[in-house]
Amino acid sequence: MFTALTILLSATAGAITASIPSCLPGLHAYSLMGLLALPLYAQAGLQAGPAPEVVVSFAAGMIVSFSLLSGIPSILLAAPDDSALFTVLPGQRYLMAGRGHEAVLTTAAGWASGILLLLPALALFAPRLLPPAWTVLRPHTHWVLWCVITFMLMSEWPKGGSLGPAGWRRFLEAWRSPGAGLLTFGLSGILGFVLLYRSPITHEAAFQNLMPAFVGLFTMPWLILNFVSRVEIPPQSLSPMAGLTLRQWAAGSLAGVLGGGFAALFPVVTGGVGSLLAGHATAQRDDRAFLVSQGAARGVYYVGGFLLLFVPGLNLTRGGGAALVRGVYVPYGDRDFIVALSAVALAGALVLLLVSPLSRLTLWMAARWGYRRISAGALAAAGALVLGLTGPGGLAVTLVAAAVGLLPVLYGARRMNCLGVILLPMACNMSGFGAAVAGWLGLL
Repeated sequence: MFTALTILLSATAGAITASIPSCLPGLHAYSLMGLLALPLYAQAGLQAGPAPEVVVSFAAGMIVSFSLLSGIPSILLAAPDDSALFTVLPGQRYLMAGRGHEAVLTTAAGWASGILLLLPALALFAPRLLPPAWTVLRPHTHWVLWCVITFMLMSEWPKGGSLGPAGWRRFLEAWRSPGAGLLTFGLSGILGFVLLYRSPITHEAAFQNLMPAFVGLFTMPWLILNFVSRVEIPPQSLSPMAGLTLRQWAAGSLAGVLGGGFAALFPVVTGGVGSLLAGHATAQRDDRAFLVSQGAARGVYYVGGFLLLFVPGLNLTRGGGAALVRGVYVPYGDRDFIVALSAVALAGALVLLLVSPLSRLTLWMAARWGYRRISAGALAAAGALVLGLTGPGGLAVTLVAAAVGLLPVLYGARRMNCLGVILLPMACNMSGFGAAVAGWLGLL
């Protein structure tokens, strides 16, 4: 009874701790865990300190909360993280039609279906099937990653019109968005090499090494555009979700679970990339199904990646949350696996109840203070967070990353190309020639 109550209270505390920060642009649950929660457990020395179920349940609650609630700023404030890149355009269409709250609830419905499919699948099949499967797949991860990169870049099709006079002008117009995508991927990849081999961030903040780059690449560009464009958001309807058919829900859930599961298992691949692959594989074209798939992918990617650490016989570390937990406690056996699954289920039930109130609160704040003022405040908060956690070096990285992140926004390319910051250096390292590339760049 005590253990069950401990899991319930710890998972609830973790979910509530991450709930409000998850609605703020630029603040990632992993940063919050690294800054506040898990170091306190480690400092407590685990001598007299918290029981393992407290550490696991609290971390699970935070990750569950972030995986769902961070979709609110992705849609209502257009400030996504790396796994929510596709949510922006359909979400903004809903927002400009006065249906932003409905888009949030539709995404939450996909998240719920993803978690409901994930937990039984892991509980029943993961301990028996995943360890031998990963033994077979592990030697091939490097070329799988290169295939993912190739598909991601090749699927960046020209977005201009097909009519007009032939010649160089039409050629350049056709290559406007693909060229911006390739340039964005290359520049962000070089930034990733710099952070990996010659980072300006001090060693005290090394655990936050990538955070300034992600804030600059994914959070700041849309906030900057929101601020300078003086966009006016129409009055928003707060009516509950309507019009989602069973077929849309099923198609979106299938795509999201496939994409999120692929991203959770393979290193470096994020939920956004997994959703891209699954969306193409399932020929997804409907906005509602698309939002459902993004919610499902985010849930399976974040929560599934965290739970892989606890699968008996597997113990894969995927994502910053699992890495932070492993730093203070190494899971072992069925008991820890059951604790993690239970904490996710309990936190998920609680967080689903928070989606609608927090979405309404965000819309109320935007209406009261104005979209432009909210964007300015979010920009200032993101800059202050980076400066406080990583110092002037981190702020410099954020400014450079923001310049790179503006390229796809201004030229109509996919913002997913900014993931070159981790995809390119890690693919090179996994293939054995990362150090050679770093040498060519003068980083060694």
